[in-house]
Amino acid sequence: MTENKLIGAAVVGQSGGPTAVINATLAGVIRAALSDEFKGTVTEIYGMRNGIEGFIDGRMINLSEIFTKADGTTDEDKLTLLTQTPASALGSCRKKLPDPEKDPEFFEKLIARFKENNIRYFFYIGGNDSMDTAAKLSRYVADHHYEMRVIGLPKTIDNDLPGTDHAPGYGSAAKFIATEVQEIVRDCAVYTVPAVTIVEIMGRDAGWLTASAALPRVLGGYAPDLVYLPEAAFSMEEFFEDLRELFKKKPNIVVAVSEGIRFANGTYVGEADQSGVKDVFGHKYLAGTAKTLEQAAKAEFGCKVRSIELNLPQRCGAHFASQTDLTEATEAGAAGIAAAVAGETGCMIAILRDEKADGYSVYYKPLNVQNIANGEQKVPDKFLNEKKNNVTDECLRYIAPLIVGEPKIIMNGGIPVHFVFD
Repeated sequence: MTENKLIGAAVVGQSGGPTAVINATLAGVIRAALSDEFKGTVTEIYGMRNGIEGFIDGRMINLSEIFTKADGTTDEDKLTLLTQTPASALGSCRKKLPDPEKDPEFFEKLIARFKENNIRYFFYIGGNDSMDTAAKLSRYVADHHYEMRVIGLPKTIDNDLPGTDHAPGYGSAAKFIATEVQEIVRDCAVYTVPAVTIVEIMGRDAGWLTASAALPRVLGGYAPDLVYLPEAAFSMEEFFEDLRELFKKKPNIVVAVSEGIRFANGTYVGEADQSGVKDVFGHKYLAGTAKTLEQAAKAEFGCKVRSIELNLPQRCGAHFASQTDLTEATEAGAAGIAAAVAGETGCMIAILRDEKADGYSVYYKPLNVQNIANGEQKVPDKFLNEKKNNVTDECLRYIAPLIVGEPKIIMNGGIPVHFVFD
C-alpha cells in the first residue's frame, strides 16, 4: 500500500445483471465519499449512466450535488431510498472492453474523459465480466502514467466470483428463492394426484442459487425433493429413476434445477428450447430447461407436470432482501473508498469470513483484481450429495447466515418506494 495522497474526483458505475442490493453498494460509496473523513480528498463524486459504455459517451451525473442537502450535509433520506431500490439505479451495460494493445484509441478516449473531469478514483460495481473491465483499466492507466486508483466492488446473485467468500446480491436472491420454493412445495402438497413441479432457477455454470432452494431443510421448513446443479452432469435416465423412487413414497414431487444443467457431452438440457443467441462476452442466453424436463417427465410418467421459471424476480425482489446482504453491500462500497484513498488500486474488495469470531462475522480485504477477472467459483463437490441430486447440509450451513434479517422498507400506499435518477 502506498501512502501518497491523491486529490481528485471519483466516478462510480454499475455493470452486468442487477441485484436487489447493488444500489446499497452504490449508497455505501456515495456516503463514504461525502463523509468528513474523505470529502477533502475525494473532491466530487460522479455516476456513470449505463456503466463504462455511458461514461465513454460522456453520460455522467453529479452524485455530490444530488445527495448533498442545502445545508451541506449528506441527504440520508435519499440514500436510504436508494439502498432499498432494486436494479441498477445508474443503469447498466454489458460492454466488454477491447484489448488495449489492439484498440488504444478507445483507452485514449477514456483517459481524456478522466482528465477532463480530474477523475482520480474509479469504482466499478459488478461481477466476473465487470472485474475484467477493472483489470484492463487499472493496467492501462498504470502503463500510461495516469495516476488513478481503480477499485472493483463485487456484485452477483450467482455467487461465482473467486476470491471473495460470497458476493453482495447472493444472500437476498438466496432468501427469495428459498422462500418462494418453500411456498411452492406447500402449494403442491395439498393434492393427492401424482404430479411433478419443476422450478428453474438462474445459474449458468455455478449452482449456488439453486442450492439455496434447499435451505428450508436446515431451517425447519419445507425443501424441494431434488436439486440439480450445473456442477454435475445431468442424466435423463437417472432423473426418471429419482422420480420413480420418490413416487413410491409420495404423490407430489418438487424439483429445483439450474438453468445451466448439462448432459455429460456438455449440451445444455434446455438447448432445444433456447435461442442460441449470445451476449458480448460469449454467454448463451439460457431458458427452457424446466420446460424440457416437463415435457420429458410428462412423456415418461403420463402424470401432471408443471414447470415454473423464477426468472427476474430472483434478482429484483428487494422487498424481501436479506439485511445481512444489504449491510455487507453497503460496507463493501465504503471499504472501496477507504482502500482507494489509502493507496490501493487494481483490486476488488473481497468479503471474507472471520473464522476466529464467535458466530458469523466478516471483514473486507482488497485483492488483486487481475487474479479475479474472468474467474469462476463453483459449488465444490463436497457440497453435493453422493447421487448428485441434492446438496449437503454443510452447503446449506454455509449459505444460511447470508439470508438473515429483514430490513424495514419505506412504503407508500402498500408498496415500496424506489429512488430513481431523473
